[in-house]
Amino acid sequence: MLKKWLFVLISYLLLSTSAVAQQAFIEGVDFQRIDPVVKTSDPGKVVVTEIFWYGCPHCYRFEPFVEKWTESLPTGVVFEQVPSSLNPSWTAHARAFYAMKMMGVQEQMHGKLFNAIHIKRQRLNNLDSIAKFVAEQGYDEKLFRKHYASFPVDSQVRKNNKIEQRYGHQGVPAVIVNGKYFTTGSMAQNYDRMIKIIDFLVADELRS
Repeated sequence: MLKKWLFVLISYLLLSTSAVAQQAFIEGVDFQRIDPVVKTSDPGKVVVTEIFWYGCPHCYRFEPFVEKWTESLPTGVVFEQVPSSLNPSWTAHARAFYAMKMMGVQEQMHGKLFNAIHIKRQRLNNLDSIAKFVAEQGYDEKLFRKHYASFPVDSQVRKNNKIEQRYGHQGVPAVIVNGKYFTTGSMAQNYDRMIKIIDFLVADELRS
């Protein structure tokens, strides 16, 4: 009889825990719905977009969590990073991101730029300082300057700015899931929980 009651109690606790887990994240508290939905770069996939700024200490601390998460993306999910330029003072970093991307060195430079700003405390906040830093890493400074001031980079930054306004997020880091939802560091409260919210929203999109 005792074994029977223990079995019932354990089953109840497991069901209760499962129900709590399913209801752990609340719209309007842990994440926000985007209305209207913003078209993604790949309609056939679940697109997860991180909005960040190189000068943001919170983005810097979130980066290791992002790197670990992207090591095992679920099938059907793609990840992209978008530099924010909602604040005019962030535009230099956004232009630098795309200039480095056009040079084919953005992945190699991503962590270096973050570390230079947040660990070495270098003031890399305009074209000249960033171009010099790029050259110090062994890359072509003239080519970087050319791309930085190019029409394609200008167009991409302007496009991102308009899309960010449609997302409606108020800070960085922010993560957009499939153009439908966003969460931020302040909403999630900590980065482990932010990753769990992303997983929750991604799983919901994969099911739909």
